[in-house]
Amino acid sequence: MKALNTLTMSGAEVLPLVEGGKGISISTGVSAGAWAAAGGVGTVSLVNADSYDDQGDLVPQIYHGRTRRERHEELVDYAIRGGISQVRIAHEMSGGRGRLHANFLWEMGGAERVISGVLEGAPGLIHGLTCGAGMPYRLADLAAKFGVYYYPIVSSGRALSALWKRSFRKVSELLGGVVYEDPWYAGGHNGFSNTENPLCVEDPYQRVRALRQVMREFGLHKTPIIMAGGVWWLEEWEAWIDNDELGPIVFQFGTRPLLTHESPIPEAWKQRLRQLRKGDVHINRFSPTGFYSSAVNNSFLQELKERSERQVAFSVEAQEEFTVPYPIGERGREVFITSEDRHRVQHWADQGYVKALITPDSTLIFVTPDKAHEIVSDQARCMGCLSQCRFSNWSQQGPEYTNGHKPDPRSFCIQKTLQAIAHADGHDQDKIVDHNLMFSGANAWRFGEDPFYMNGFVPTVAQLVDRIMTGR
Repeated sequence: MKALNTLTMSGAEVLPLVEGGKGISISTGVSAGAWAAAGGVGTVSLVNADSYDDQGDLVPQIYHGRTRRERHEELVDYAIRGGISQVRIAHEMSGGRGRLHANFLWEMGGAERVISGVLEGAPGLIHGLTCGAGMPYRLADLAAKFGVYYYPIVSSGRALSALWKRSFRKVSELLGGVVYEDPWYAGGHNGFSNTENPLCVEDPYQRVRALRQVMREFGLHKTPIIMAGGVWWLEEWEAWIDNDELGPIVFQFGTRPLLTHESPIPEAWKQRLRQLRKGDVHINRFSPTGFYSSAVNNSFLQELKERSERQVAFSVEAQEEFTVPYPIGERGREVFITSEDRHRVQHWADQGYVKALITPDSTLIFVTPDKAHEIVSDQARCMGCLSQCRFSNWSQQGPEYTNGHKPDPRSFCIQKTLQAIAHADGHDQDKIVDHNLMFSGANAWRFGEDPFYMNGFVPTVAQLVDRIMTGR
């Protein structure tokens, strides 16, 4: 394999290897610090990061506010304190080597407040800001305010073009690189456009080449593109290295660092990674963000799929084919469904799915009484972890603090499930991992087939980086 040469990122010479940011409590200061210490770019997730008390014990993120707005303020405070804690840990572990970036979602609740609070509380410790899940037009302004580099996450040249023309061109000197996140292979939330089909995989080379063409139009010939999604063995990407057509390329690893000593995920999660087979990771659209996302097809995802399949249209008045009255809610309010759907509803009721919940699309879904109680309770306990949430109808924009739509019971509380799986402990680990959202890149099945992980071997981050540098 061709030799990997260092390049300049965020003001320092580093290996062209980046740790991908991974949501709540997964890309921690420990994992990021170890990656930076190995000579690459470590990434701390600032999405509701863990904080610790004076004794070093984890501070549970428990909410006491009576309203969503009050709980949202608590969430922002937790996120700032957690972010500062993790960044300081990463800085200490890195020993001044490599670079440290902070990753966040533009559509997370209070994003700008959180990032500003962390940068103010840990001055000089973060070298770059990586941001996706939305169109972060103000990312460049944040970078300029604090004198750090910025790395927008995009899935097409068109997205970068819109960001450049509206904002980035004004702060071009701090644009450290552009992350191309492949929507078919990357884990977590995916940036599909309305014209792209999640079932029709496109060649990443052609998409990255098109991205570079756009960047050259803006004079960004030497600005690195970070390839994110689907990268496993670098020998499979050898044609990308020192390729004049693509320009400087950096490789991002999000999934592989999950199975390391420094990875904080529960042991049951690590074991599940070894058991995955090709096709076990699915692209779905259940996320309360409204984005597509990539996750392991476990019991959690299967329940959401089945929940949406138990769905019928309804009308508030009798009309055309909607002639059969059906009572919903505690007061038995009458709506109308079709005679054909009445048979389906009865079949579901015979199986225990007797509670009807209204969706924003004038449909009813049918769930068990326990599941209905869980859904309604989760909606009521919303803490505003997103800028807008289709599950609870929260919006961080006043004066109403609502997105104007009915809450969608076909989705879920993303904060609850990601906190649960990240902090699974004790004898119930296997159950918790199976019944909560497990984000994953499409290539996670390769853990079970890669000889590197034979006989239960779990590498340190340093060993993983060394292995990556061999091409395999």
